[in-house]
Amino acid sequence: MSETLLRLDRITAGYDRDIDVLRDVSLEVHKGLVSGLIGLNGAGKSTVIKTVCGFLAPKTGTIQYLGASLADIPTHKLIDHGICCIPQESSLFPYLSVEQNLLLALQGRAKAFAGVIRQRYEEALEIFPDLKLKLRAQAGDLSGGQQKQLEFAKGWLQGPKLCLIDEPSIGLSPILAEQVFGWIERFAHAGMGVLLVDHNVRRVVKMSDHVYVLSLGRIAAAGPRADFESDLHVKVKQWLGLDY
Repeated sequence: MSETLLRLDRITAGYDRDIDVLRDVSLEVHKGLVSGLIGLNGAGKSTVIKTVCGFLAPKTGTIQYLGASLADIPTHKLIDHGICCIPQESSLFPYLSVEQNLLLALQGRAKAFAGVIRQRYEEALEIFPDLKLKLRAQAGDLSGGQQKQLEFAKGWLQGPKLCLIDEPSIGLSPILAEQVFGWIERFAHAGMGVLLVDHNVRRVVKMSDHVYVLSLGRIAAAGPRADFESDLHVKVKQWLGLDY
């Protein structure tokens, strides 16, 4: 097994003191591998990512990154430690150009925009060629697919060890969604550990090395991809508590 980047151990968390959205959630993400988190709407999938990012403090349990507690790292400092989040909602500055949005992702990352950072910038424009033709365009004027490219290009530029990706294919056509999943696979092949949340259950299972099923805030099932590939439809319905 490759290096463990992220470990959640019996995390309980919620937005209200008396209501727990997550209950005793445990999961791991490993270097160069994809951990997929699937579940019904409202199961708490996005809450897991918000808790890891520090937007929501756990009531009980621990979150470790590279073997040390994540609790002492402020949210705005996560990228300095190699943790990147690609959120479901846009994180772009719509009135800034594509190039300005990309350069913002590099602020404080290196002096004089040199060396490996410059190399990653050039790589990003090759991986996401639509952006190369739109560098002067305002981010808000891009199509939905191009905006998603820009989100992933920012993630690539930051060169993270761990990437948290929340519902990347939502609202996209099947063709564009397949491109997005291809980018995620490229991230993992580059050595990043990925925690992937997406509503496309079959696609998440297909590309994940390890799958977790979240149901009513609890991990209802977990295992390697092979455990989910046979009779997927029947098993997922059972684990998610669906009767039809």
